Amino acid sequence: MPPRELGPSAGERADLLAETVPGLDEALAAVDAFDRALVAGLLRPQPAQAAGLTELAHAVAGSPLASTVAEAAGKAAAGAAGEDHFLALAAARTALLGSVHDALAVRVEEVTGRSRREEPLPAPGERQPVNLLAAARSWLCDLARSGWQGIDHDVVAGSAQVVSAMLPDPALRRLATLLDGFAAELAASCPGATLERIPARRWADLWSRAMLLTLPGAADVQLTGTVTGRLLPLGVDVQEHATAVQAQVHAVFEPADGGASRLVRAGVSVPKPDTVVGAGLWQLLRPHMSLLAAVSEGRSMEITGMPVTAEGDLVWSDGHARVGEPADAFATARVALPAATEAPTAPLDRHPAGIAVPVFLEGYATEQDDDALTFTVAGHPLPVDTDRVPAAGPLTADAVAASGACIGLLRWDAGAYRIQPLAVETTVRKKAVAIHAGGWAGGTTGKAGVRAEKAATDAVAVLRERAGRLLRK
Repeated sequence: MPPRELGPSAGERADLLAETVPGLDEALAAVDAFDRALVAGLLRPQPAQAAGLTELAHAVAGSPLASTVAEAAGKAAAGAAGEDHFLALAAARTALLGSVHDALAVRVEEVTGRSRREEPLPAPGERQPVNLLAAARSWLCDLARSGWQGIDHDVVAGSAQVVSAMLPDPALRRLATLLDGFAAELAASCPGATLERIPARRWADLWSRAMLLTLPGAADVQLTGTVTGRLLPLGVDVQEHATAVQAQVHAVFEPADGGASRLVRAGVSVPKPDTVVGAGLWQLLRPHMSLLAAVSEGRSMEITGMPVTAEGDLVWSDGHARVGEPADAFATARVALPAATEAPTAPLDRHPAGIAVPVFLEGYATEQDDDALTFTVAGHPLPVDTDRVPAAGPLTADAVAASGACIGLLRWDAGAYRIQPLAVETTVRKKAVAIHAGGWAGGTTGKAGVRAEKAATDAVAVLRERAGRLLRK
């Protein structure tokens, strides 16, 4: 089948995004039932919580998890669940959301016309210190017993010692960062008994993911080899939390040996103080990845022997990369993106919130209703998630609303597919311009960007000086 893009040339397929996915509502209902059980905690479960646990077990009754989860649900309903039982419940919830992810991803493939590479995913190793993983699991089980309504500062503080011990070990840093951010959210919401609204789905997502990452080897990054060729950036997705920030570059990789092009990602994550926001984020990220400067300058990169995972994530090292020729992201989106294959998804990453598929749109109509923006693609509405546009760049909701072409990530959220803009083509003062969310990644000469950088420079300098004084003491 020839490659196709999501746009007017494939507009007849955009209606698939609005079609019902069989079984999706039932799977999510079982997940929600379990999430409600976690709200009040599983120390002394009530009948309604027991019913939610039973619904989760019934949802996986036809799977290899059936007997294990049935036993775990029974123990939890009786208030007698141990660590293995909580692990089984987390695995069942993750498996259900994984099935939802797979069904949604198949629908996206039907719309974009791009194929997914079938590659075996390496089995995890067992290198992490088991005692620290067990300590993290114990704290997570305490959370499940207390429930979100029962959290207080004493319960949440139980993670601090575990996180401090994990952070120096690179093999444990993925789990440590997750636990640190999770604990920070919970601490900001204490005491749970006073909360008017509880983010049950989000906290259950974080809890179940963390539970599974306490299994030895689950957090390992499994490399499948190295790649050499040309990297053509499409855009940058910035994800910010109070304690950390990540920049993920989505790109098309063209192998030097003439093989099929493929979609890849290159990311960098760093811890951050909550006082560094906006353009200041780039000052924390830039020193770790030269690719950010190439993105903001509109250039390709030549990479040689760059390690890569089976999921298409480049393990970035500046020693394996050099700046290449100019490469317009919109030219890449129009010409190279439709033919690029997609990587498989690792089991623990199979979650609807993890769907982020690069697509190119043009020729759409825009409709603004208060703060809600919608693209109409060949007669079919597609909501635009402008809340995901980072403040750390020149792209704004107004620019997106006035655009005629868009590079974005197709996501699924709150029961519908949405587009997250990474870059748009629009008209400014009668001139056609391209505006990128990562336009300030390598620096900026624009007035707004310069002011933001100056404020961030001062904040970072003060923090570094304070850290230096603490170390000298």
